[in-house]
Amino acid sequence: MRTALLLGPTGLTGRALLLQLLNDPDFNIVRVFHRRPGGVRHPKLNEEIIDFDKLSEWKSGLRGDILFSALGTTLKNAGSKDAQYRVDFRYQYECARAAAANGVNTYVLISARMADSSSQIFYSRMKGELEDAVKELPFGRILIFRPGLLHGPRAEKRKMEGLFARLSKGISLLPGLRHWKALSGEELARALIAAAKKPPQMEKTEIYEARDIYRLLKA
Repeated sequence: MRTALLLGPTGLTGRALLLQLLNDPDFNIVRVFHRRPGGVRHPKLNEEIIDFDKLSEWKSGLRGDILFSALGTTLKNAGSKDAQYRVDFRYQYECARAAAANGVNTYVLISARMADSSSQIFYSRMKGELEDAVKELPFGRILIFRPGLLHGPRAEKRKMEGLFARLSKGISLLPGLRHWKALSGEELARALIAAAKKPPQMEKTEIYEARDIYRLLKA
């Protein structure tokens, strides 16, 4: 029986991940950290309402077996690149560092396709910088997921996301391009949990590109 920790339980993938963890018999405690109540009730759920800018007040609660990080925002919602960087990099890195210091063994991060710390694209560079930073933390195992386009019900409407999801469906019908099809939040959540349950590999850090994610779903 394991304790799962979850950052970002209200987003597209985070919400799906929360529900799947609560219904998974391999986890007896699911501890979530977010800024406001999520409205989910379950005997296994421990919900902590926190302020990410006051990590020292609650970082002792980051104790368990696996930390899933689904935290993130958009540039539009954040309002500026600095504000988005604070959420997508600083909050995630500081929480990961605290969890590693508390003895959490496995870290599962949702990154992004084309994440690269040397990229000229702000979003890709930010995600790459986070990947590089967390790889240096003393976890026993680090799983980094780089999904492509995601689709599903969100609190805010994203018209372009729906358009690209439909286009990706057509592209995925071409030979060798199945992995270009947009993933649902539920599918990505299933892949995250499946990877976390697999026996560790030789390397400490495991990278899952879109093609690898589809292989997990087919297994």
